[in-house]
Amino acid sequence: MNASVDARAVAVHFAFDRQRRVVTSRLARLRRRGQQSSGLAGVTFSIGPGEAVALLGASGSGKTTLLRTLAGVFVPDDGQLDISGHVASLLSVGAGVMSELTGRENAELLGVLAGMSGAEAEASLGSIKAASGLGEHFELPVSSYSEGMRGRLGFTSAVARRPDILLLDEVHQALDHEFRTRVERTAHEVLAGGGIIVAAGHDHAILERLCERALWLSEGRLEMDGPFTEVRAAYLARADAAAAAPAGPH
Repeated sequence: MNASVDARAVAVHFAFDRQRRVVTSRLARLRRRGQQSSGLAGVTFSIGPGEAVALLGASGSGKTTLLRTLAGVFVPDDGQLDISGHVASLLSVGAGVMSELTGRENAELLGVLAGMSGAEAEASLGSIKAASGLGEHFELPVSSYSEGMRGRLGFTSAVARRPDILLLDEVHQALDHEFRTRVERTAHEVLAGGGIIVAAGHDHAILERLCERALWLSEGRLEMDGPFTEVRAAYLARADAAAAAPAGPH
């Protein structure tokens, strides 16, 4: 199967209740809850086989919301999103990992949740243990893990069933150099097989090694879509101009 992502005017809305807790739901329900804001405001783009795309933008620009929408965590309130291929996501360090379970138990559970049969998930445990480099810690509760160890377990479990589309969000920050290299190697293997990478983060050096294309998001809107170096230059120029602008009246 050739992987593909096709987004047409995709919007995701948020609302805040009186306690300022974020509530996500269908738009009709949100209108009854109170103040609204757009996590995504009608973004349109397509990604084809073999493409690696970076998401650039300031904190709160919609990068993580977009990744979570691609992962199926959020359902678009408006527009159309068509995805072809098996999606694997690592949207935070240790996402989906349960602290009270061992590394082995978590890896098996995550495999089943990713669509493996029980037998397939069990058969994958040896390779996950080896790839994670956790050694004897694989048999211990995750509550004893460091953040980096959680990241190793989460990533190797996510890609045990080789994905067609791999989503990454700031996961490199907690990983050591050796394992970051392994993550990047896996990403390139996904691309070589006709898959898709969508990655977000503030380390542009890492993103540039992975991605030739970038989407720049600002306040949930797509500002620019093009070659990574061109989009990054435009984004940084805007950020520098904003930083240099005099502060408004208090």
